[in-house]
Amino acid sequence: MLKYNCFMNNFPLHLKRLDWPIIVCSILLIAIGLLSLYSSSLDKADFLNFKKQIVFALAGIALVFLVSLMDWRILRNQPYLITILYIIGCLSLAGLLLFAPEVRAVKGWYRIGPVSIDPVEFTKIVLVLLLAKYFSVRHVEVYRVRHIFYSGLYILVPSILLFFQPNMGQVLILVALWLVILLVSGIRLKIFFAIILVLLMFLALGWSVILKDYQKERIASFILPQSDPLGVSWSRIQAKIAIGSGGLLGQGFMRGSQTQYGFLPEDQTDFIFSAIAEEFGLLGISVVFVLFMIIIRRIIKISIKSQTNFPRLFTTGFVILLFSQIFIHIGMNLGILPIIGIPLPLVSYGGSSLILTCIGLGIVQSIKSH
Repeated sequence: MLKYNCFMNNFPLHLKRLDWPIIVCSILLIAIGLLSLYSSSLDKADFLNFKKQIVFALAGIALVFLVSLMDWRILRNQPYLITILYIIGCLSLAGLLLFAPEVRAVKGWYRIGPVSIDPVEFTKIVLVLLLAKYFSVRHVEVYRVRHIFYSGLYILVPSILLFFQPNMGQVLILVALWLVILLVSGIRLKIFFAIILVLLMFLALGWSVILKDYQKERIASFILPQSDPLGVSWSRIQAKIAIGSGGLLGQGFMRGSQTQYGFLPEDQTDFIFSAIAEEFGLLGISVVFVLFMIIIRRIIKISIKSQTNFPRLFTTGFVILLFSQIFIHIGMNLGILPIIGIPLPLVSYGGSSLILTCIGLGIVQSIKSH
């Protein structure tokens, strides 16, 4: 009873310590995503995804506050906990190859009744924790090759499992996460650029040996978008039409022609940015940009103010996860990047992405408040 009373007395103080601009902006982005989901559900006359996303949103917002109550030092001081979570993440990715249904040639989700679970979202947060923990105690010796090698192995295992799904978009995000944390940890620039050179060589080799035909077709359609307008280039062309038709103020809520008449594919996930641009115009997507910029700026501010390496590296890694997904998603919609199926954080439909993003925001809030 004494502990409970102490907690209740400290709870208002805890709320004051939270970074409320991050929370408010996150809730507004979730609300924008829900509006777009509702609109895109009209042409299908199916509001199941919209209803599920409301449940995911409420759970995610609650988790931000619950996780913020946790002292982040528990994660820093329990290396075995992070290791166990990493093993669980890798096993869950491996299980997809055996038990997940194949959807559009990808084994990326577990199906449990009406709900799909994507374990890569969980694994990404765990990898940020793992790399933050690993380099926070080895930042003085980060120049040693063995530390670069071991940290690379942590990324390599889930990357191989994702490759066999195949899910190359998430592989790119994991590699970007590893490279930026290496850079922030203090790696020598000549070693960093040597790693970049090796990765580019593997990328060149991958075109002829690793990439599947449909992945090559997506890249070819990115270079020559008019080569197959009714086939592999259809999504890219329709997304650009939707964005262009939105104009300054948009066609209006529930009035987007590409969205309402079913021309825009995956308008609730991969191309939700285009759906928002069509119905809310430049003004609408500008609001989305500003909200994301505020969140990223506030997290960077928390990172700079952190007095130890673990919170600094975690917040940096989490910003990289957010920024890379935002950049790739919007780049796909604008036609400046190949289509690799990356959701827009907090906005696109998907419980795994939304809830794990909220857990990451909760850890950021814990760092800020404690």
